[in-house]
Formats: sequence, structure tokens, C-alpha cells
Amino acid sequence: MDLETLLFSQGFGSRRQCRGIIAEGRVRIAGVVRDDPRDDFPVMPELEFEVDDHLWTYREKAYVALNKPAGYECSRDPQHHLSIFHLLPPQFAERGMQAVGRLDQDTTGLLLLSDDGAFVHAFTSPRRKVPKVYLATVRHPLDDEQLTKLREGVLLHGETKPSAALAAARRDERLLELTVLEGKYRQVKRMVAASGNRVEKLHRERVGGYALPESLAQGAWRWLDESDLAALRGEPGKTP
Repeated sequence: MDLETLLFSQGFGSRRQCRGIIAEGRVRIAGVVRDDPRDDFPVMPELEFEVDDHLWTYREKAYVALNKPAGYECSRDPQHHLSIFHLLPPQFAERGMQAVGRLDQDTTGLLLLSDDGAFVHAFTSPRRKVPKVYLATVRHPLDDEQLTKLREGVLLHGETKPSAALAAARRDERLLELTVLEGKYRQVKRMVAASGNRVEKLHRERVGGYALPESLAQGAWRWLDESDLAALRGEPGKTP
């Protein structure tokens, strides 16, 4: 792969912009400035290159976990708040990465992003039934009746079939752990309301078998490696 194509594939702008970056001597490989866009390199997962002294590793497909803070919308064209892409390198938007499902602007926690269409579909399609674990801080103390309703199913406004949680448990008097398989609009908040309570704060803790790392600060992101992808699918040793 030539150097221009390498930068273009990783989201560093149009081909013209990539040629400009190279011509300005802003690209290094193995510590050596590379200023010819036609320079050819064998593309391997471990290929590293620097742009403006920032180190990057070539990735054919990008998989990322973001610890989403409140106040951000999961859109490149937000309506009322900043986009989550304000928290990420601009190359991510340039290479077409998208959120794998969405969180409301006031919901925090684990958000996956990727430019791999098959991966996005696998974790958003209702047919795949990927479990998602949320922690909901609720207004009123939780009781057994509310938990039973959530497990057995509650009827959401405008729907004809009840929605049931895969699991519902108390972590504290007002802290609910809820596992759902679907990804309907504002589903957790609507289910809790239908059970007789109200969500005050909502945080997504886990998708599939992958839990938000405790070390990942709010607003921070990290690449997902092969073990993370395997955990997401619950199939050790396999990737999407």
C-alpha cells in the first residue's frame, strides 16, 4: 500500500489532503521522514507511523470503546448538545466510524464505535439479542413488585406487546441493575416508568460480554483488541 493510500484509509482527509501532509514532511515511519506519497509499505496489523509526532497503528477496521459522559449526542449532526465525535480524534469521523447503537445525551457509560458495517449490524440487530446491562438510579425505593414487573414484562406506551428484562436486580435501595436484549427508543427509562418508578440517572455498564473498564475515565476512549472483541461476542478467541 502506498503512503497516500495508507493515510487516506486511516481517515487523514481526502487524497489531496493526504498528499499535502506527506509533502510537508509530517509523516514518519521507523523514525524516518517519508515525503513521497508513492512510497510503498507492506500493510500489517503492527505497522506504526507518525503524523505530527503522534503515533498511530494501522487498522484495517476500527473498533473503539468510549466512556460517554452526559451532555453529548451520538450523532455527527447534533441538535442541542456537542457530538460524541468532539471527544474523539477527527480521523474517526473521516473514516466513517459510527456509534454502535445510541445513548441518550444524558445517559453515560459504554458506547462502542466502528467503521465495520457487519460489526455494527451484529450488535444493533434485534435478531442478535445482545444483552446490555444498565445501572439506573431511580427516584423511589425499589420493591419486589417493581422488579417482578420488569422481569415479566411491562407494556410501553404505543406498543401492543410487553417488554421484559432479561434480568432485574437491586444493587441498592435506589440503584437498579437491568439487563435488556432490545434497543428500543429510551427503552430502560420507559420500562422503569411503566413499572411505577422513574429513572434519575442512567449508565450503561456492559454490552455482550464486554464491561466498561474501570480505568477508562469519562470522556476517554480506547481501541478494542482481539480479546475485547471475543468477550463482546462471548466466543473466546474469535473476532467479528
